[in-house]
Amino acid sequence: MTYRKRNISRISNLIFIFICLFLTLSSPLSALRSAYALDVPPLRGYVNDYANMMSDQTRAKLEAELKAFEESDSTQLVILTIPSLQGEVLEEFSMKVAEAWKIGQKGKDNGIIFLVASQERKIRIEVGRGLEGRLTDLTAGRVIDLAIKPRFKRNDYNGGFTAGVHAIVDAARGEFKAEERRAPTRKKQGSPLPAIMIFSAIALAVLGRFSRVLGGAAGAVGLPFIAYFVLGSSIITAILLGVLGLLLGIFLPTLVSGRGGGGFIHTGGSWSSGGDSGGSDFGGGFSGGGGDFGGGGASGDW
Repeated sequence: MTYRKRNISRISNLIFIFICLFLTLSSPLSALRSAYALDVPPLRGYVNDYANMMSDQTRAKLEAELKAFEESDSTQLVILTIPSLQGEVLEEFSMKVAEAWKIGQKGKDNGIIFLVASQERKIRIEVGRGLEGRLTDLTAGRVIDLAIKPRFKRNDYNGGFTAGVHAIVDAARGEFKAEERRAPTRKKQGSPLPAIMIFSAIALAVLGRFSRVLGGAAGAVGLPFIAYFVLGSSIITAILLGVLGLLLGIFLPTLVSGRGGGGFIHTGGSWSSGGDSGGSDFGGGFSGGGGDFGGGGASGDW
């Protein structure tokens, strides 16, 4: 019992040291991360294809359809494609776009942003506050899963954007119907270790993307704690897992996140692409109407 109390005391001291270290380094790391944050591109029209994922014909067709949709329903739906998130979190960047563009009418908050990051193969449907009751998170997720992802997986991006827009429009009108998903069959419960390790790896990857110090500290402390106090492993095993957790927390985020330009130029806050972005000019007069967003919507990948 005395030996275990001594180990608990040592772990507590390690946690205290890591917390102090993190608090000391978090401010400069956050400032550095903000300095290299991805800027929001200019709003040029209903279709802002900065990643050049659509053909000219599809851009023109969707531009006309989305303009007609706003004129008939007052709901403003815009598309944004970017070559890469450059390390940004999809949902955070989507909210940055929503706050900058203010899609939807002020007071009605009836705006929708259909965002695609090409390199990371991620999709986000951001829904304005006024549409959250109709275009729910569940409905937005089904639009992604049933209408967009199957076509994107076949590299049919024109078909994916077209089907996605049609499904979003139907959902905003309360007309989108999706098949109910089958309840998953129960499986026999086995050892919790694989699930714990997978969850720990995901948590370390997420924490490490914000701060390698935080990811390394969480791995060095969390994995030994789980191994020793939850699973009853030996102290040597716990120490080895601590070293492994430290390495995973530092290096795993680099391995799982893509970096790079992806065929566009983004310097000093200016955006341009290898070709026409596909957004209509409208004489420079196209803009959001002051709509507000609360983080409703859904994300997915393909």
